[in-house]
Amino acid sequence: MSPIEDMPGEFEKQARGLLEDSVSRIEGRIRSRLTQARHAALAEATRRRPLFLRRFVLMPAAGAVAAAALVALVLWPHAPKGELPLGEPGHATVEDLDLLADGDGLDLVSSEEADGAFFEWAVDQTDGAETSI
Repeated sequence: MSPIEDMPGEFEKQARGLLEDSVSRIEGRIRSRLTQARHAALAEATRRRPLFLRRFVLMPAAGAVAAAALVALVLWPHAPKGELPLGEPGHATVEDLDLLADGDGLDLVSSEEADGAFFEWAVDQTDGAETSI
């Protein structure tokens, strides 16, 4: 704190003066009881609690940690147990799915104007190119 902050302001001076006036107007017997109650409260606050009560203080924090661990375990992505059956016969491969997803390609094949002979010729050309290599 800077020296400026250590010096009390006008409001603090007035509040202190009002509090000191109100304390001086309290009779001695009541002031003594208030002092005893303050000392008893301070003694209670500094007294050590039994071990079983201190354990219950940490229960909310332990419960929050356990809940976070459970959520992380449930939401954590798990690796598949075995390999995916993409290469087996009878299963669609990625290339097959790409062809099915391409709407324009399906239109070319299914249109009435399409020349089926052209597609047969194109397949023959690609088969011949693969065998010549």
